[in-house]
Amino acid sequence: MEFNIAFIGFGVVGQGLAEILIEQEEFLKKNYDFHFKVVAVSDTMKGSWYKRTGLDLKKLLALVKENGNLKGYGEGIEGWDSLKTIEETNANLILEVAWTDLKTGEPAITHVKTALKNKKHVVLTNKGPIALAVRELLDLAKKNGVEMRYEGTVLSGTPALNLGLNNLAGAGITKAMGIVNGTTNYILTEMEKGMSYEDALKQAQELGYAEADPTADVEGFDALGKIVILANTVMGANLSKDEPPCEGITKITAEDIVKAKEEGFRWKLIAGAEIKKDGSIDAYVRPEKIPLTHPLANIMGPTNALTYSTKYVSDVTIVGPGAGKLPTGFALLTDILDINRLVSKR
Repeated sequence: MEFNIAFIGFGVVGQGLAEILIEQEEFLKKNYDFHFKVVAVSDTMKGSWYKRTGLDLKKLLALVKENGNLKGYGEGIEGWDSLKTIEETNANLILEVAWTDLKTGEPAITHVKTALKNKKHVVLTNKGPIALAVRELLDLAKKNGVEMRYEGTVLSGTPALNLGLNNLAGAGITKAMGIVNGTTNYILTEMEKGMSYEDALKQAQELGYAEADPTADVEGFDALGKIVILANTVMGANLSKDEPPCEGITKITAEDIVKAKEEGFRWKLIAGAEIKKDGSIDAYVRPEKIPLTHPLANIMGPTNALTYSTKYVSDVTIVGPGAGKLPTGFALLTDILDINRLVSKR
């Protein structure tokens, strides 16, 4: 089948996928039998367009680069909001990459529910809906005979969920622990070089690793959402985002870092989840002193990593970028290709 794609949101992540689709279109057709056209884009800030026979992605990207919006596109229907785009266009695959309030999951939860109820596949990178309502959304997808994928919600383009669900299927995963927030890892790396916490944070902000308000990163809330998603998806937990204990890096001092290094350890902000003997699952986010011999101890800068402990293959660690335009765009593509494989078999 051919996928008619609608972008709900056309910021950095959406544009990253658009660039990949333009560059890889012929490769994807030839190697994965993946055929598509982008029929709609709806962004609250940049504008929206719908054309049943397909929009010109190159032209859309050029407009955004030149003007910061899509207002001069001029082909098709202009001005539909996100819900009308989801409900009334001929799109059968919705990419939910709009801005979302992580506390409420909105408007992404409403976008996803609307798409699934209208029997449209969904791929998203927004953590909110998955951290808050993954069971409900997966049940809704199953009820309506469509698929929902969200690989990019944990480690962006580094396939943390796919590794646990597919490559390690049957391996007996007992624990997952990792560095899932690049901002805090960068700050801790710079502090080890002698920089103060305040200066390291400022530098992270200047480089774009940290937001103007860094609370979600440095207090551990971003990592918390990710480990809840992973535990619920890969390990069968049913945790709410507020349930696990959470502590950030703001109390770690330069002296703590020096002392740990002298003892053969390195401080990292670790997000973890472990299956207990009674079958329950404990999850947490907290700073931990990791032995320098452990793979996670040597993950420096904004890089992310995750270690799965398993019954049959011991520990397996995956390392890669946890954010970025093209890596997150690639995460969307991996999910789209997964849906394409499943649908093609039906």
